[in-house]
Amino acid sequence: MKDILTAPFMTEMIRTTTNMYAHGWDERNGGNISLLLDEAEVKESLDMTPIRTLETGFEALELSGKIFLVTGTGKYFKNVQYAPDVNLGIVRLTENGTKAELLWGYSDGGRFTSEFPAHMMSHVARMKVDPSNRVVMHCHPANLLAMTYVHDLDEKAFTRTLWQMCTECIVVFPDGVNVLPWMLCGTNEIGIATAKKMETARLVVWAQHGIYGAGKDLDETFGLIETAEKAAEIYLKIAHLPLVNTITDEQMHLLEARFGVKAREGYLN
Repeated sequence: MKDILTAPFMTEMIRTTTNMYAHGWDERNGGNISLLLDEAEVKESLDMTPIRTLETGFEALELSGKIFLVTGTGKYFKNVQYAPDVNLGIVRLTENGTKAELLWGYSDGGRFTSEFPAHMMSHVARMKVDPSNRVVMHCHPANLLAMTYVHDLDEKAFTRTLWQMCTECIVVFPDGVNVLPWMLCGTNEIGIATAKKMETARLVVWAQHGIYGAGKDLDETFGLIETAEKAAEIYLKIAHLPLVNTITDEQMHLLEARFGVKAREGYLN
């Protein structure tokens, strides 16, 4: 049997959490990631015998039997590379998603992130839109967070501002950015609201908190957030200055044609 710590999904998760911490997106124990795994790949490294069973606090029939690699609650991303078995866990959802069998990890007696319901609900929503979706990522990028204090939270306005900051933005996230007003985190309510927003965009900003991203792999999801965060940084650097130039709607239509993307309906003139 292969060493699970050398499995591609494990090494990529370790690299990603380390990189996110280095970017300053996941201070202390802030942020969380869930990655849908291929059962056949997991079986190469695990005998699949449950260690213990955890209550999930929600129901998701669509995910019953699915296996996820998930960051742990209260865990620091900076420590994942040094003790992955403590800070990460592999769980298999059972009984319509109401329970999770721990197959590996959380070796100190821990459990999955408190945002687990929000992650799983978002997985369900995104898989209906795109069956290749495998990642949900939550973090606290400083510039996007700061932007929610000074910018209109209207989703069209927020998206258009980000698109106008960097030429690549409309190419990377043509579906735009959805926004939730401040809500109590770690609840099923914010999970339900986030999942609803995930039906129309892969990026969901939590005002005064952070962002949720979804994608087909860790690289794509990291890149989505990274691109939006850079655009927010540029916005904050110029927002107080007279605007002399911008990327026009006409120019964004040229980008649509050049890169074969379609901007969210009604967001461009």
